[in-house]
Amino acid sequence: MHVLDFEKSVSDLETKIEELRHLSDGGHVNIGAEISRLQEKVDKQLRTLYEKLTPAQKVQVARHPERPHCLDYIKALIEDFTPLSGDRLFGDDQAIIGGLGRFRGESCVIIGQERGFDTESRIKHNFGMAKPEGYRKAQRLMRLAERFSLPIITLVDTAGAFPGVEAEARGQAEAIARSIETCLGVKVPLVSCIIGEGGSGGAIALAAANRVLMLEHAIYSVISPEGCASILWRSASHADEAAAALKLTAQDLLQLGIIDSIVSEPVGGAHRDPQKTIKAVGDALEQSLEDLVGLDGPALVSERRKKFLDMGKKGLA
Repeated sequence: MHVLDFEKSVSDLETKIEELRHLSDGGHVNIGAEISRLQEKVDKQLRTLYEKLTPAQKVQVARHPERPHCLDYIKALIEDFTPLSGDRLFGDDQAIIGGLGRFRGESCVIIGQERGFDTESRIKHNFGMAKPEGYRKAQRLMRLAERFSLPIITLVDTAGAFPGVEAEARGQAEAIARSIETCLGVKVPLVSCIIGEGGSGGAIALAAANRVLMLEHAIYSVISPEGCASILWRSASHADEAAAALKLTAQDLLQLGIIDSIVSEPVGGAHRDPQKTIKAVGDALEQSLEDLVGLDGPALVSERRKKFLDMGKKGLA
């Protein structure tokens, strides 16, 4: 497992546990008891560490390469998933995955950003940074959901939209703006969950939803801490200060009224127990969709737009 810098002491204990598990004690030492003792110590240290994470440390956890990704959630939560490709204008963008399926017995459209899990897949999915055709694909799928009265689930995990010249040439800003507009206008339930890093317009393009959920150690911000530091301090070395100032943690955003609820992660972060995390997200998504079932199309749109117009008032009150 990839070890974060602040987890070094825990990692050393876990290494000792693995060594003990491979030992044969010949009956002279109760290895099982020693392993249990060390495991209790690991659990206690993890709990203490993760209860007091700084914003900068939460950024590290949100970016952990072994956190469950969009495709992991789709595989575990969506039955009969049928991917739909292309924006019908330019091409298909693998940074955004979307399609039809059944979530806990109910048909839905699911759309998410996929980062990839190794070098080959990260290149294929462009590290989750979508180009205009990705956002236009998302718009197409949202309109399809509206046409067939299907709820929409979106999973957000991106450092931001792709900033390359070719993306700008094909209308990146317009594609993001239209995607936000489509989110705000569809007459079906729309629930979004920030599962890792929610970066800038690239994230909100899929997250202008009736309910915005966020994993406990995910982050959601208008700019990355490094980008903010390079602008304000002319140096990325001030990224930790920027992370604190940006109020990008789930706890800060809930207080400000930017998100609606926090989904708890296992002790030590989502990467330590992906299946438990995925189930918790599934339960939260199901509850959110149930809360929206009784609303008709105009009511869903009105509630969603009011939510974003009122954003920030809670934290200023």
